[in-house]
Amino acid sequence: MTFALPDHWVWDFWFADDGERFHLFYLHAPKSLGDPELRHRNARIGHASSIDLHDWDDHGPVLGPGHPDAFDASASWTGSVVRDDDGLWRMFFTGSRFLRPGEQPNIETVGLAISSDLYLWHKNPAPILPADSTWYETLEDGSWHEEAWRDPWVFRMPDAEMWHMLLTARGKTGANTRDRGVIGHAVSADLSVWTAQPPLSKPGAGFAHLEVPQIAEVDGQRILLFSCDSAHLAGQREGYTGGIWYTLIDAETGPYDTASARLLVDERLYAGKLVTDRSGQVRLMGFQTGAEEGFSGQISDPIPLLFRDGAIQLASQASTYPRN
Repeated sequence: MTFALPDHWVWDFWFADDGERFHLFYLHAPKSLGDPELRHRNARIGHASSIDLHDWDDHGPVLGPGHPDAFDASASWTGSVVRDDDGLWRMFFTGSRFLRPGEQPNIETVGLAISSDLYLWHKNPAPILPADSTWYETLEDGSWHEEAWRDPWVFRMPDAEMWHMLLTARGKTGANTRDRGVIGHAVSADLSVWTAQPPLSKPGAGFAHLEVPQIAEVDGQRILLFSCDSAHLAGQREGYTGGIWYTLIDAETGPYDTASARLLVDERLYAGKLVTDRSGQVRLMGFQTGAEEGFSGQISDPIPLLFRDGAIQLASQASTYPRN
């Protein structure tokens, strides 16, 4: 069954797997706000768990905003969870700080929280990684309404020492200022000290932003998964339908040819994440937008995927979400 809360909208999410239970960390905001668009500046991180990715036990909020001058003064946004070499769980999340009430300008920064059990989290009061203006557009550049530096996805290759972080970011160059969405990149040897690196994709690929990036493998094929809605398609993609996208990759650490990205699922499902179930099947989950009926704000059941004829495809039982 879908994951939903009666009095809150639920949207972006990410997973941790302790070997027995799948742990779902999700953004939520109260429906009493009235306007679903207000959810972004009122987002908190919640926690649920399941043994099968279908039936969920909700454990309530785990992270909220910081003090009024903090990097996460307004809201806590999307992140990822990894287990470090000492067995502790580390959640990398987005801290959001809106500069003025009712206006768009917003600065995004990566924060860190640590847990021994995935239930109780201790947040580092200081951010661990702001946007680096050497390679990335910042709010001071004046070309975009936000300092895009969010959705940290952290991973390490087997037998490697360095950790990698992928981010939703924007490049500093490109004649079309809308068409500057890139995959940001940072590295760390210890998960504590991070150094920003040049982006792993190029501007001009048709996306104002490439949200919630994730590296995964489907039937032996490595892919980069990300999301971009119709309103933020740019350049040659402008006017087309957005949603959950993917591009085939040769190496997890890039570079990524996002100009060749294909639409996997239209934007009735968004912020897609891939998760491997206990049978070893890779499945897609996303939040349901209820595009035509009004914002739905719930997380879908897992949808099986296949790699066939050179493309990632939804299994037949998931045909309610068409591909382009």
